[in-house]
Amino acid sequence: MKIEEIKKAKTKKIGKQIEYYEQIDSTHKYAKTIAQKNENDGKIIIAEVQTDGIGTKGRSWYTGQKKNIAMTIIVHTKRKAIDIKDLPIKVAKVVQKAIKELYNYDLEIKPPNDLMLNNKKICGILTQTNIKGEEVNYILISMGFNVNEVNFPEEVKDVATSLKNEYGKDFNREEIISKILEGIEKEIDF
Repeated sequence: MKIEEIKKAKTKKIGKQIEYYEQIDSTHKYAKTIAQKNENDGKIIIAEVQTDGIGTKGRSWYTGQKKNIAMTIIVHTKRKAIDIKDLPIKVAKVVQKAIKELYNYDLEIKPPNDLMLNNKKICGILTQTNIKGEEVNYILISMGFNVNEVNFPEEVKDVATSLKNEYGKDFNREEIISKILEGIEKEIDF
């Protein structure tokens, strides 16, 4: 993955710091260990492969081998917890809009945190907040997006898909990540 391309995203804060890993257990778990430090505001953890990727409700997330997007964004904010209760659906709308603007493809949102294509899951979003009193200290926004995967494991092949699976061509992951980061910074008020 070309990290320097992602750093060119038209954002002020999100994505200017990126930690990139060929392999990690989970971008979300790792981000949680470093999120307390204010200097990590806007930092993104990206991995080519996750050995223990997590989804919602303790489920695992299949990342594949250097074909998809697995990332976690760390955002520090002093917003009230009540103000960000719809965050997963807002992030899903940003992803939906990014794919529409880039490729004119329509992804369907399955509330609260999944995106579907042709009735199969293509993207999962996991958000976690750290709250002190009523104020949010930091937010983790994790995403697994199936971009160029064509060989899914037996247990998910009937329920998961990717852009390449559906449209038969390779897609630029850096372009997708950049568009999503720009959308998150523009559309979501932290």
